[in-house]
Amino acid sequence: MSDSTSQGAVPHRALITVCAMVATLMQALDGTIANVALPYMQGGLAATADQITWVLTSYITAAAILTAPVGFLVGRYGRRTVFLLSVGGFTLASVLCGAAQSLDQMVIFRLLQGAFGAALVPLSQSTMLDIYPPEQRGSAMAIWGMGVMVGPILGPTLGGYLTENLNWRWVFYVNLPFGVLAFLGLLLFLPKGGAAPGRRFDWTGFGVLALGLGALQIMLDRGELKNWFGSPEIQIEATLAGLGIYLFVVHLMLAERPFIPPRIFRDRNFAAGLGIMFAVGVILFATSALLAPYLQTLADYPVFTAGLAMAPRGIGTMAAMFISGRIASRIDPRKIMAFGILILSWTLWDMTYWTPDIPMHWLMLVTVVQGMGLGFVFIPLNLVAFATLDPALRTDGTSLISLLRNLGSAIGISAMSALLTRNTQVMHSSLAEHVTPLNRLFELPSIHRFWNFATPEGAAALNAEVTRQSSIIAYGNDFHLLMLLALCMLMLLPLMRRPARAVAADPAHAAMD
Repeated sequence: MSDSTSQGAVPHRALITVCAMVATLMQALDGTIANVALPYMQGGLAATADQITWVLTSYITAAAILTAPVGFLVGRYGRRTVFLLSVGGFTLASVLCGAAQSLDQMVIFRLLQGAFGAALVPLSQSTMLDIYPPEQRGSAMAIWGMGVMVGPILGPTLGGYLTENLNWRWVFYVNLPFGVLAFLGLLLFLPKGGAAPGRRFDWTGFGVLALGLGALQIMLDRGELKNWFGSPEIQIEATLAGLGIYLFVVHLMLAERPFIPPRIFRDRNFAAGLGIMFAVGVILFATSALLAPYLQTLADYPVFTAGLAMAPRGIGTMAAMFISGRIASRIDPRKIMAFGILILSWTLWDMTYWTPDIPMHWLMLVTVVQGMGLGFVFIPLNLVAFATLDPALRTDGTSLISLLRNLGSAIGISAMSALLTRNTQVMHSSLAEHVTPLNRLFELPSIHRFWNFATPEGAAALNAEVTRQSSIIAYGNDFHLLMLLALCMLMLLPLMRRPARAVAADPAHAAMD
């Protein structure tokens, strides 16, 4: 489906949109929906805390490795074939995950789920870009982006609800009806064509990239558990990751026909868009990974209440996507992105000074605005990044931009978690220096009712409070670092060129066209 064909009327556009959205939402949800069910899976599958993390690691690693070659697979077999195989395989693997009776089965089925799901997001994005004309692509990206951005935000809330009220297996079974509907819809309405059977696959390039990405993902996912570079396992994985990525870059520059066309990186808008999307992935997932334990462990929120408190961020994201989709063709999308980056940075700056007794109304207001900031960045970014890219490279581009978002999420979660642990220890040592009998504050009579050096209970309570205060400071430091990363995105905006003007379309009309 070329860019030129997308200019005309596409039969059943609304139905194709719904099916692509369902596929996107399934994959986006499954990145986070299983996290809250891990403790229940651990008991059901008789696994240790170390072993159960492979349920997440296997999915993330398989998805990362098989995202990059999606462009080649579409060129070789056609979009419709690859899309149907991905939706069908993902749905079947989800059912198998729900029925798994042992940890080995679960890890194998999660590998299959990640492998089949890798293509869903890039294929749905490239399909939406192709079936809508340029003047309606802002609205189309707003519709598509809701699944990509809101899915990870709502995943923990939905996962907690299903686990608490039904069973942990339903976090996988829930995909079955939606997967079947998406498969049937794509089978009936998605046009055929676009296959080039003579294309040969670049096994060398894929092999070294798979080695680098696989080792990197496993290292990031298990680094905190294994004490990072103090562990021989992590050292080996880091070496393999560096070697694989280095060999891939060399191969990309020297090979005649690498499976990722090198000319895609010559497009300035797209290259800058990759950098911004990486930062968006870091901030989107790292803030969720930090905020959930903050509310549960420091603010004493129940699991479901913490999920509800974070849900308004998804509402803010959807609202901003709807607005930006309508105005992105009338206003320079780079200005919309700059506005989104600034309000996103403000929310992270505000979170730097949070304490566990923050009022609920202010917490929800800040998270709503944060969601809006992400929405105002995400939609214009996808428009600008693909505005000047050759339509023939569109599927490769959507694969790469999905890969960078996933890498950003993995690196962001791992880096922020490691810094949180380290800074908590550092701040604990720093605060403990002032906790001595010589400190005149401990001469106050009321203090001894809570913290008393002379009793084991009092000393333990005092140590717990020092640890708590250290954690609050460490969380603030993480949010401050994410704020600086958000501001760094502003420096990439001048590298991007504004896309050609077009008349904006109403998202509702675009969806029903």
